[in-house]
Amino acid sequence: MGRAFEFRKARKMKRWSAMARTFTRIGKDIVMAVKEAGPNPDTNARLRAVMQNAKAANMPKDNVERAIKRAIDKDTANYKEVLFEGYAPHGIAVLVEAATDNNNRSVANIRTVFNKYGGTFGTSGSVVFMFDRTCNFRIKAEDVKVDLEELELDLLDFEVEEVFKDEDGIIIYAPFEQFGAIQKYLEENTIEILSSGFERIPTTTKKLSESERADVELLLEKLEEDDDVQQVYHSLEMK
Repeated sequence: MGRAFEFRKARKMKRWSAMARTFTRIGKDIVMAVKEAGPNPDTNARLRAVMQNAKAANMPKDNVERAIKRAIDKDTANYKEVLFEGYAPHGIAVLVEAATDNNNRSVANIRTVFNKYGGTFGTSGSVVFMFDRTCNFRIKAEDVKVDLEELELDLLDFEVEEVFKDEDGIIIYAPFEQFGAIQKYLEENTIEILSSGFERIPTTTKKLSESERADVELLLEKLEEDDDVQQVYHSLEMK
């Protein structure tokens, strides 16, 4: 298995572990998608993808509908997607994806966490080059009529990097820019998309001792607790 498989396996139990936090983050994604291209999932590919993710996370349908209604309201603030960069203790690169309606607040909060827990808040471009930005899809295995090798060949035109199977279905990883094309291909071939998204995979990772790892994990944990934070990526070697 390749780098994306190992990355996904290691992050699986950590990411969005608290249900309430998961629903809050998906709610923000819904607002951004609706503000961008309207409330109809048939004509809004981004909203369609978010709604698939909501279903995969067992988010109640009522919650999804309320989020869409809030997004339609002109008084509802839009969220801006921002990226923060820095270093955790012991030279571990960190990327923080946030969705915020108050950039000054988010900058202050994220900087405070870095400084308080032994990290360094970086400037734009300081670590982002150390991560590959990818898109991913989890599809229903039963909908795929060929084996994984053939499926990978079918997706060759979309520069797919990895295709593998786990207990959740078949996972596809490809460059970020190919998201729309792959989404369209799967839908046109009546392959059910269970969930999809974007991830930043470190090009290299660094191994630390248990005590050093604890320092890094504390900072990462505090970053993830911030209400504006959607995802945190790092170059710490996974266990």
